[in-house]
Amino acid sequence: MQLLTNAILVSVRPHGEHGAIVRALTPGDGIQAGYVRGGRSRRLRPILLPGNLVQAEFRARTEDQLAHLTVELLASRAPLLVEPLPAAAIDWIMALTAATLPEGHAYPRLFDALDGVLAAVEAAPSAKGWAVALVRYELLVLGELGFGLDLSECAATGAVEDLAFVSPKSGRAVSTAGAGSITIGCCRSLHSYSGAAQRNGMPFSRVFASPAISLPAIS
Repeated sequence: MQLLTNAILVSVRPHGEHGAIVRALTPGDGIQAGYVRGGRSRRLRPILLPGNLVQAEFRARTEDQLAHLTVELLASRAPLLVEPLPAAAIDWIMALTAATLPEGHAYPRLFDALDGVLAAVEAAPSAKGWAVALVRYELLVLGELGFGLDLSECAATGAVEDLAFVSPKSGRAVSTAGAGSITIGCCRSLHSYSGAAQRNGMPFSRVFASPAISLPAIS
């Protein structure tokens, strides 16, 4: 197996005295794992940071063998890691991606969206500029894994205002008024999906409709 592609590093862990095992999201082959010889060296440590965009070359004798990986840095997000909020956003979104996506399944929309979120975090002067993109990425991950949410209208009344809950059974939004006909304990607060945005001053009504960043539409 040989694969040469751009990739976003999503997790890095030490292996042995000098090496590192890296998992990276690629546009055409999804999550791929590889062993980087000397990955803990002074030269490679600044490159092997979650969030960095690299050109990656995976080489393995068989599909089942852990590939040897070499990387060349294309875009570094290291300067963002010294700022508390951007660092927290990158840590969270990389951990989410690494924990939820299976290896070897292509998610081209997620690759483009993740690159867009990282670009937004890098370009925006404050969290208000990227909180929406972060929430939309989380929803896109759910959709790509088959757990998409329909937040366009209330499942009980059809209302489009005052949407406050999500039904775990249907994955649809429920308004405060509509929750009266549904056991509230069975609904999860919709604000839990937009907490990151709201904590940074983003009105809930804009979380799922803001054009602040161009990301693939969520189906």
